[in-house]
Amino acid sequence: MGFFSRLKRDFRFLQAASRLSRRIQPIKPESKDLICDDFEAAVDQWPDRIAVVDESRSVTYRELDMLANRFGHWAIGRNLRRGDTVALVLPNRIEFLAAWLGFAKVGVAAALINNQLTGAALSHSIRISKAHHLVADLETWHAAEEAARGLDHALMVWVLGLEEEDEASNRRGLDAAIKGASAVRPDRSVREGLTNRSTALYIYTSGTTGLPKAAVISNSRARLYMRAFAAVTETKPADRVYCVLPLYHSTGGLCAVGAALLNGAALIVRKRFSATHFWPDVVATEATRFVYIGELCRYLVNQPENPLERAHKLQLAFGNGLRGDVWDEFQTRFAIPRILEFYGSTEGNASVFNFDGKAGAIGRIPSFLRHRMNLRLVRFDPETEQPIRGPNGLLQETAPGEIGEAVGMIGTEARHEFVGYADKAASQKKIIEDVFVRGDRWFRTGDLMRRDHEGYFYFVDRIGDTFRWKGENVSTTEVELRLGEAPKVSETIVYGVSVPGAEGKAGMACLVAEGRFNAKAFAAYVDAELPPYARPVFLRLRKTMDTTGTFKYRKVDLVADGFDPSKTTDTIYVRDKATYVRMKPDRFADIMQGQAKL
Repeated sequence: MGFFSRLKRDFRFLQAASRLSRRIQPIKPESKDLICDDFEAAVDQWPDRIAVVDESRSVTYRELDMLANRFGHWAIGRNLRRGDTVALVLPNRIEFLAAWLGFAKVGVAAALINNQLTGAALSHSIRISKAHHLVADLETWHAAEEAARGLDHALMVWVLGLEEEDEASNRRGLDAAIKGASAVRPDRSVREGLTNRSTALYIYTSGTTGLPKAAVISNSRARLYMRAFAAVTETKPADRVYCVLPLYHSTGGLCAVGAALLNGAALIVRKRFSATHFWPDVVATEATRFVYIGELCRYLVNQPENPLERAHKLQLAFGNGLRGDVWDEFQTRFAIPRILEFYGSTEGNASVFNFDGKAGAIGRIPSFLRHRMNLRLVRFDPETEQPIRGPNGLLQETAPGEIGEAVGMIGTEARHEFVGYADKAASQKKIIEDVFVRGDRWFRTGDLMRRDHEGYFYFVDRIGDTFRWKGENVSTTEVELRLGEAPKVSETIVYGVSVPGAEGKAGMACLVAEGRFNAKAFAAYVDAELPPYARPVFLRLRKTMDTTGTFKYRKVDLVADGFDPSKTTDTIYVRDKATYVRMKPDRFADIMQGQAKL
């Protein structure tokens, strides 16, 4: 790259960084201006503009604010107080946003729980939030009520759209109660004493320890996410932001929401992503921006040509996980003028943006700004899964091209804080001390990356057993726990395997079964116990498990074999509709050539 090209690139970076800095600078940990104040300021500026559109209706900023106020007053009416939590188990819909914004107005936190969870995982997510009230709708209340039976405290389930109530249960309809609550903004005195350090939300993340962990999202962190994307996406009031990502995740629920609602734009939400209906809907809604995860883009690229795929008004796609092998085809085929890739995590304090649109890079830190950024890569031992310390006892930063773990310096500024999880022990495990100087503290992201000589960062892999499939992090520990309870299954090992043409890794389970294996019954059990993204795509049946000298399973050998039936005498199965079928050589060949749908 020539001198003037580098100068132009650096100038663009400084322009974007300046916009970002101006937007997040007002966020101070002790400030009494909360996330709901940012929202109310937007309402006051654009009261009559469309704020949110879902499958059933649209609302203006004023109408969304009034609905949020009703949720806030409802919470007060239920004697909920500052520091209490209400769990939300809802699909993408207008009430999802109105609920947590309304609760924030009265100092009540909202636990944004994955609406695909069932059983023990859902019970666990409710339990760690300490919520005694849960808001569901007709799609989710059955799972919520079932999960409530696994709690050690009473839980009232409030259901949107419920007409018939069962007085003998802890289930009530919510519509009438919300309509009967005041639409006037709760007085600010209700949240007197709250600051940006106060908890606004709990957003769940699947880690390597098993069941979901509840990341504590303080008001400052929520404001940071929303204001940052309001700045970097350069969204204007006339824009329309299209979001099919779940609102219980930070990318959809904070990044996309901030890009739209803090700029007077419209947020278009859909309950789920459909590759076949995506472009017709984007065109029909006149969307100008959309938020992605990498797998969504890959799905679209793998679809047959759609006559509307270039008839859209999109100006920007922003998100994370767009791999280099998909990037160019995605941008060229669908005529996307600009792609803004970023890196960040729900609970983490380190982030980076790819303002240049360099294919495959998750972001860039120019050399002249490294001293102002808190992201570093440190040398890492894959065997121990720990950073490597040098002779002086401190960690060692990687050289360009070398793979290392990303760490973020913990500081007192809002963008450098690490609030952690509801589980303090889990929070402590993410902190490493004495990194570059004695006494410093850094957040371990658990992500392996490399950077090049120009300061671009590239994602490599996740540390540990968690793998990503269908846009979700899958914890092998959690899946193993569920499969280990399946009838006639005595042992199980779960791991991710790479599949040509697919984003992330597909789940595979190695099982020791008692007696004859019933593939259809096992598939039915899997469907009942696990959400779609966590269900194994492949199975491997064997008589005994190989272990190491310390009685640990030799998972590395299983991962190396993958789902290739020629590499083992064990029987390999692949998911096929409502059952699992034996892997035949022709089916394996189709999968390897990307011609089979998984």
